[in-house]
Amino acid sequence: MVHMEVVLLLLLFLKSGLGDPLDDYVNTQGASLFSLTRKQLVTGSIDECATKCEEERDFICRAFQYHSKEQQCVIMAENSKFSPVLRMRDVVLFEKRMYLSECKTGTGKNYRGTMAKTKSGVTCQKWSDNSPHTPNFSPENSPLAGLEENYCRNPDNDKKGPWCYTTDPGTRYDYCDIPQCEDECMHCSGENYQGKISKTVSGLDCQAWDSQSPHAHGYIPAKFPNKNLKRNYCRNPDGEPRPWCFTTDPNKRWEFCDIPRCTTPPPSSGPTYQCLKGRGENYRGTVAVTVSGHTCQRWGEQTPHKHNRTPENFPCRNLEENYCRNPDGETGPWCYTTNSEVRWEYCTIPSCESSPLSTEHLDAPVPPEQTPVAQDCYQGNGQSYRGTSSTTITGRKCQSWSSMLPHRHQKTPGNYPNAGLTMNYCRNPDADKSPWCYTTDPSVRWEFCNLKKCSETQERVTESPTAAQVPSIQDPSEADCMFGTGKGYRGKKATTVAGVPCQEWAAQEPHKHNIFTPETNPRAGLEKNYCRNPDGDVNGPWCYTTNPRKLFDYCDVPHCVSSSFDCGKPKVEPKKCPGRVVGGCVSTPHSWPWQVSLRKRSHFCGGTLISPEWVLTAAHCLDSYSGPASYKVILGAHRETAIEDSVQEIQVTKLFPEPTRADIALLKLSRVTVEGLWFALRRTNTFYKESLHGVLAVHAPISLVCMFVFQSLLLGLKK
Repeated sequence: MVHMEVVLLLLLFLKSGLGDPLDDYVNTQGASLFSLTRKQLVTGSIDECATKCEEERDFICRAFQYHSKEQQCVIMAENSKFSPVLRMRDVVLFEKRMYLSECKTGTGKNYRGTMAKTKSGVTCQKWSDNSPHTPNFSPENSPLAGLEENYCRNPDNDKKGPWCYTTDPGTRYDYCDIPQCEDECMHCSGENYQGKISKTVSGLDCQAWDSQSPHAHGYIPAKFPNKNLKRNYCRNPDGEPRPWCFTTDPNKRWEFCDIPRCTTPPPSSGPTYQCLKGRGENYRGTVAVTVSGHTCQRWGEQTPHKHNRTPENFPCRNLEENYCRNPDGETGPWCYTTNSEVRWEYCTIPSCESSPLSTEHLDAPVPPEQTPVAQDCYQGNGQSYRGTSSTTITGRKCQSWSSMLPHRHQKTPGNYPNAGLTMNYCRNPDADKSPWCYTTDPSVRWEFCNLKKCSETQERVTESPTAAQVPSIQDPSEADCMFGTGKGYRGKKATTVAGVPCQEWAAQEPHKHNIFTPETNPRAGLEKNYCRNPDGDVNGPWCYTTNPRKLFDYCDVPHCVSSSFDCGKPKVEPKKCPGRVVGGCVSTPHSWPWQVSLRKRSHFCGGTLISPEWVLTAAHCLDSYSGPASYKVILGAHRETAIEDSVQEIQVTKLFPEPTRADIALLKLSRVTVEGLWFALRRTNTFYKESLHGVLAVHAPISLVCMFVFQSLLLGLKK
């Protein structure tokens, strides 16, 4: 009996040490594969679907897709290498990593890539053919060796790696040039390193990525599923010269790791271009001048600017001479300049697209006058929407329509010339229910955009940009509308977009279901037959329908309107200023009207007008020995000289530093502001997801400068 208990405990221990079987798959939400060889099954979970894929014997299962609402599993022989990927709601595509990989681990016995030529460039013979060479290894006698088509394989575990029989009668077989996978070494800057080294160059142990101690950070594995942030292994999630990690030493936040370089050539990064395609990471042209005419500094030199974007640190980015390049995932090619006063700037690279709509202007000049913001809502199904929103309903950034990374697609400016597919703005080229976009998250193919539908009575003409309006906030429970994806929606809409009545959640007719019921989801508000979103579907509330031929459909629930203006969004279009925080760009005059200048004799701090007579600023701006009479607030000034007609000068009457000594303070003004547009604060307890993009507006020596704050800053600066 004792021995049996020991055996059971050992088995439990061994089972607990096994990894998640889904770790062997790459998943993409909202993607469906067109497959000719497939089986459709009914399963209760994704894990069960994965098991069916592993057990399949009629064909090699390379992928499966799971439809949660239908509890439907489709296993397939093809993957995205061989079949087109379609945009679809309520589906997740899972593809086996080994069949997507084009590199080898160890001897390459498990290599299942599509290389079909030898090192010398000779085409491989099909494994099933007997001419020009009769093979010793074939699909019949080696069924588990992956001997498909004429792909390089290693059925006999040859120490030299994958090989193939050749189509040259004079050469029976030859080896293939397959690069090493980055699990024991790294190519380039280690962006794809998958190994298990977990010590820094100085010998410090790495902090686990899912831990916030001793260092708090934003590189959370769940938020960056494509970065493979496992355990405490060294990784390079942000375009550094090589892999790094946060350390377990409280006094050393982070450090690089010592990863050996692979001896085999790096895998191809795809075609190179002499023009701008996407973000220009594969641009290999010879432009060496910035947008403002500065000559580029050579990448291999350290004067006038010291830097670490060197050819040695980025060996695969072709940093030759002083040509404009994009080695670190910026929004476009750039370079350091030979002007000691200007550290770096973007370059103007002609677009590869023939359509002028596809050209992405990285740093357009400041418009000479105020420009009304295009209405941030859409009419009908949004096919006519031509605004500049580029964020999805879950806060993800949109992929440029002219880019094929991270998602390949057919919705390009060339294929849809009249759809307004400019930059990465939300659009509706295929007449879906509302504007959408492909996302920059490799695990989420597409999502609808975070846009409201225009009401029929909404005014078409924007008012004066300085007209003050008090926000009117309505509790969402009081209106039949939703916020975000509508997971918290508790209204009484009970028909689908097609007008079909919803089936009651507790009912099993006409559709049987067991996942989304009042019993299994007691907090999801599954009352009667009201539209709900118990699974957080990005497409919004839905329901099972009373149509026996239609399992489920979505509901047309409008978005709640919380105020006349979105939080922090002005009525004067701000200047688009992408890129690093350093430098920024001069903002459009009065595009940030709540920005104030706090002064004694001259400007020394900024602040934000949050109501007609209150300013929020930093507590460190206030001297402990100065009273309120020492301060005055300047509003409506674009330049520090404050000579514009729009300027208001108001005295401060009271100072209120935060009681617990946090670095914020309130200033009470001596009078109510005139024609001032204050910042629309969000309601109490509003949640902002991590890595949300924002704008930093500051008073520079000459004028108001706005800078886009990107993930590296909001995640917590590493350096």
